[in-house]
Amino acid sequence: MTSRRMNAVIPRRDRFRALRGIGACVLMLTLSACIQPWDRFHPGEPESAVTAALGQPKETYDLPNGGKRVMWPTQPMGETTVAADIDPSGKVVSVRQVLQPLEFYRAEPGKWTRADVLVNFGRPEETMYLPLVKREIWTYRYEEDNTWYQLFHFYFDDAGVLRSTQKSPDPLHDHPDNENMN
Repeated sequence: MTSRRMNAVIPRRDRFRALRGIGACVLMLTLSACIQPWDRFHPGEPESAVTAALGQPKETYDLPNGGKRVMWPTQPMGETTVAADIDPSGKVVSVRQVLQPLEFYRAEPGKWTRADVLVNFGRPEETMYLPLVKREIWTYRYEEDNTWYQLFHFYFDDAGVLRSTQKSPDPLHDHPDNENMN
């Protein structure tokens, strides 16, 4: 059917309504794709609401206030760890994705320990020890700005105190064509 014949068959206002409906559907699909699992929960909800949606947590840590942090990591190959803080009465305080720069940059060299990093980010994707500099390194895989696949490294001294941090590109996501870009 040519566009001239289609215009004669479908009144203009109906075409406008159809386009508006299609636009609304596209907008809803776009917005629903932006909602992350950690955005579904609100403070005050019972812990059972989170576990019903995300399953049983893989890691649980006690918090100083008597509450706990429960985590759903995707390490070693994934880039997210959802963490829910639960108060002593079993209510949700917060739910968020912790493997991201704003969370990593809260770590304070000279003050944080291995235990602090573990409670805040969960088990690392990889650990290694560098004997010449006497540093243990814990590494977490993450995605920065929804674009860059990175590794975030925490360097601990032999006493378990955080001494420095570093980020680097994740070689897991290196593309062979990137080598020829120079």
